[in-house]
Amino acid sequence: MTYQAANESEHTGGAEWVLWREAAERALYGPEGFYRRPEGPAGHFRTSVHASPLYAAAVARLLRETAEDLPAPVTEVALVDVGAGRGELLTGVLAALPDGFPVRAYAVERAVRPAPLDPRIEWSERLPHGVSGLLFANEWLDNIPVDVAEVDDSGVPRYVLVRADGEERLGDPVAGADAAWLGRWWPPAGPGTRAEIGWPRDAAWAAAVACLDAGLAVAVDYTHRAGDRPPFGTLTGFSRGREVRPVPDGGCDITAHVALDSCAGPGAELVSQREALRRLGVSGTRPPLALASTDPTAYMRALASAGEAAELIAPGGLGDFTWLLQPVPAR
Repeated sequence: MTYQAANESEHTGGAEWVLWREAAERALYGPEGFYRRPEGPAGHFRTSVHASPLYAAAVARLLRETAEDLPAPVTEVALVDVGAGRGELLTGVLAALPDGFPVRAYAVERAVRPAPLDPRIEWSERLPHGVSGLLFANEWLDNIPVDVAEVDDSGVPRYVLVRADGEERLGDPVAGADAAWLGRWWPPAGPGTRAEIGWPRDAAWAAAVACLDAGLAVAVDYTHRAGDRPPFGTLTGFSRGREVRPVPDGGCDITAHVALDSCAGPGAELVSQREALRRLGVSGTRPPLALASTDPTAYMRALASAGEAAELIAPGGLGDFTWLLQPVPAR
């Protein structure tokens, strides 16, 4: 096999071979990128935010708990939603907060501000700085583009190059910071095995956490941990509610599970969404049957709420997300 230099693009017969990180960045966030399309993520896949208002209510409760732990006096509590989509989570949280709660809401998102949107939400591509409160990143890190490595027949990890049509080939051996990250967090295995090189996510998460002067930072994503990494990686695509081949042409989401254990800083905790939401009062417990005879309307509302909660914490589904809880001590 002839290997392509991994740090340069090659044009062959009109095709461009590039690293996966470059291809995904362009396909997701370029001028015609997937995340700049008008329908937004909700047009293609269902997240916890879209599944039930109980999710936003749980985040609102977490915000209130975080506010209680902030150094006094607290005159304003920041809520920073990183990868805000079209503002659905912030809208839900603001609706769930009690009147008069001193929140300042920030949406950090590359897409343009949707209309209409609650005027209390500040919209920017950049993180705020010097704020205290809760930073929440729901399914954001999995869309931070990363490079992909594959072990060749000689046992050498090499970069995977890709064209806009999704065809792949191997490039140069993995080197430098990429090789160091793999060696620490996802050691290469036998020929044909693959890994996603996750340090760009570590860096993105560290930058997000650094915007807080005090409070709590939370990242929610599908994940894997050291000692249990998938041998062939997790890179995939999603479009119109279906998992599809990852093709970096802007027509589908391109995602890969996150090594949240490598992102985690001192004092961080990794828990399942099932556990995290239960701590915040989302249990999925069905209402007592006696309520159906005394107050049928209340029973039906409670039953619907229990069904929504069950979806959020279901094993094999949304409940399998992992929450990275990163306390930020007062600086």
